[in-house]
Amino acid sequence: MRTQAARVNRARRRSHHRAHYRAGKMAKTKGKVTRAGAEAAVRTLLRWAGDDPHREGLRDTPKRVVDAYGDWFSGYTSDPRSYLRRTFEEVEGYDEMIVLRDISFESHCEHHMAPIIGRAHVGYLPTRRVVGISKLARVVDGFARRFQVQEKLTAQIASCIDDVLKPRGVGVVIDAVHQCMTTRGVHKRGVSMVTSRMVGAFRADASTRSEFLRFIDIEGSERR
Repeated sequence: MRTQAARVNRARRRSHHRAHYRAGKMAKTKGKVTRAGAEAAVRTLLRWAGDDPHREGLRDTPKRVVDAYGDWFSGYTSDPRSYLRRTFEEVEGYDEMIVLRDISFESHCEHHMAPIIGRAHVGYLPTRRVVGISKLARVVDGFARRFQVQEKLTAQIASCIDDVLKPRGVGVVIDAVHQCMTTRGVHKRGVSMVTSRMVGAFRADASTRSEFLRFIDIEGSERR
């Protein structure tokens, strides 16, 4: 069982490193596209949609869209792992669960480029060190501000915390609304998607997992 678990962990780490490589590759690709080229692409889409990009109301839209992309997809220029490198050991031997819940985030579906709006709940069992809680929120944003699918986003957050902090376990639950489903296609409102990734003690120990799920109280929380 240990050998199999080690193989699974190694496979997850390889997948995590490949994701970082792809993110770096995409950042280099982005460098080949000029701002003027990006704005021209927006004007093309406006024309394709049936409007005139040169009319007054749309004249500055390409500039605004490119500025917005710089914010929405800033995750491609960040390294979420770096947020976790500063840790604290003076915690009086604290080794119980740490949970940060209701971390709001905005992402974009990689299939339709439509917004994904949700919240993440993150928990871990520390060994000898803990990390500032704002850093957990930054890790969520670092991965969310990219083109995503929710399953991958959930796994990336958990793998990052597990790889850097080396805790006894990690739990991540994401509850999000996908506008590719609410504003197009089946047009189903009031629907959210829930994903989870449990690592270490959160996966192996049912009582640890149950404690985490009680802490985040996902069923009792008011939907946003």
